[in-house]
Amino acid sequence: MIGRALLLRCPRCGGRGIWRSWFKIKHACPTCGLVLERGESEDYWLGAYMFNLVAAELVSVATAVVIIVALWPHVPWNFVWALSVVLAIVMPVLFFPFARDLWLAFDLMFRPPDAK
Repeated sequence: MIGRALLLRCPRCGGRGIWRSWFKIKHACPTCGLVLERGESEDYWLGAYMFNLVAAELVSVATAVVIIVALWPHVPWNFVWALSVVLAIVMPVLFFPFARDLWLAFDLMFRPPDAK
């Protein structure tokens, strides 16, 4: 399920076309009919926001650490700072659909749609 989510496919069946646009997910999978908006309320996607925030910050910090270690002791601090800030802003936008798909996959693992 995680692999299918990382490919932006339906976590249950692997079907394509679950995204209308980069920021809009369809109501249901066109292949298997899984309802993708599984939340009982408007706070369902908080886990996806957590995935997105953690991924963005990890990429930003890891990039800064790699540059600092690679260029030590002559580190271009202004460049490291600017790149980290840009990554911290851009990564949540780039990772948005992946975070939502991953959250949906984790939710399906713990709450299968057929379980009552």
